Amino acid sequence: MITDIELVSQFSSELGEDYASAKSYVRDIPTQALVFVRSFTHKLAILIAEQHQLEFSGPNLYDRIEQLNQRRLLDVTAIRTMHKLRGDGNRGAHPEKYHLTQAQLVALAEKSIKQIVTLVVKLYPVLHFTPVPAYQFVAFDSIAGRDLCYRAMMQNDHHAQYLVAMSLKAQALMAQEQSNVTALDADTSLDLQTTHDEVQRLFAQAAYWFAQAAPFEDVALYEHGVSLLHGYAESGQVKQGELLIAQAAKAGITDAQALLGYFYLVGSAEFSVDVEQAKSLLQQAADAENIEAMSNLGVLYYQQHDHQQALLWMSKAAESGYPQSQYHLALLLAEGENIDADKSRFWMQEAAAQGQLDAMLHCATEILHNDNAQATELEQAERYLHDVIKYGHNVTAMIELSVALADGMLNRIDVVQSAYLLQQAKHYGNDIQRQVIEPLWQSLLMQIDSVIALNPSAEELASLQQAKTLLQ
Repeated sequence: MITDIELVSQFSSELGEDYASAKSYVRDIPTQALVFVRSFTHKLAILIAEQHQLEFSGPNLYDRIEQLNQRRLLDVTAIRTMHKLRGDGNRGAHPEKYHLTQAQLVALAEKSIKQIVTLVVKLYPVLHFTPVPAYQFVAFDSIAGRDLCYRAMMQNDHHAQYLVAMSLKAQALMAQEQSNVTALDADTSLDLQTTHDEVQRLFAQAAYWFAQAAPFEDVALYEHGVSLLHGYAESGQVKQGELLIAQAAKAGITDAQALLGYFYLVGSAEFSVDVEQAKSLLQQAADAENIEAMSNLGVLYYQQHDHQQALLWMSKAAESGYPQSQYHLALLLAEGENIDADKSRFWMQEAAAQGQLDAMLHCATEILHNDNAQATELEQAERYLHDVIKYGHNVTAMIELSVALADGMLNRIDVVQSAYLLQQAKHYGNDIQRQVIEPLWQSLLMQIDSVIALNPSAEELASLQQAKTLLQ
């Protein structure tokens, strides 16, 4: 009986290499595993197209999968799986933007590997016209990470140094995201996964290994520039970081082209606004499927009042699974000549489901102000507001949730948490927001006093007094 790696290699030797690499990195460097998952999906689309003499109209993976779908070269289940693998690959590139922890990222990578095997089993008879050979799925291991560290340190392997640095960077970004969350009640302190010092240690280690690999690999040069720009090891090196990013962009690194295009779009320490340079660089990166470049190209066209091109590129980024673009597309579809209320609502909900904070706040507020909202929708609204507060310290969300809990809009009244949220809103809010908070503060105090006057039970009285203490 063959192994799952041998099965995929028999299906296609080239795809087998990507699959084996992806699987080897799952436990130690899941971000890298998901990069190979996306590469696998890309090559699979090409393989199916070549079998049916289909020429793709462009490089965008979403469009290619949809062309396979339109020609009915794969069934609906296979198409959905390929889109899922594509989306998971995108999440691997920016796990912190999806609020993923290391454990969640590993789970996502493991799930993607198993989806690949399921897809290969489904397509094997289609490609080879023979039954699927008997195979056994071999359990994941943690050998790749140790091997990389050995090669990076002991053999001065520059590509291994780059991969180790990417792993450390991903861990640092996710740890930073988790360490910045806000506790949501007065009695529970959040059990942070790591301290600020630990985050800085991870960033500094990533910066060290990027610097080691930078003279030898252009992609590491780009990451070294980013580490200087954001002060992974020490601050005050912004201009040097931007120049290294420009050097990497000239060498053809897609992410560097996307970032340099952004510098030219908005201006930076070293680069003045130059719309034509921005358009050229963002177009190159967008054609190479950089999602942020697609999104920023859409913004550029929007600023130039070319709403059709703005809609085109924002749609491409949204369809590729980028939540920021999904949110902006929803806004674009809600105004002017592009109005499409149903599509706007769809993309707003997609962005919210993927953790885009502005979209989550928008959807939660709509639900709370809908008198006909169902219980499940109200539960979703509360979850969204909790996450917006936790990850964004958003004062508007604090106020919305406080009012909802005080007024029973969530089918219960919780004056303690309502008071705590108002307290947090006052702490984080600006002067204008505090003017909104003040009457709510006084109203909640009056509500508490009126309930105390009704001689509540001892347990209820204790909660009311705790809430009142928070507001004094």
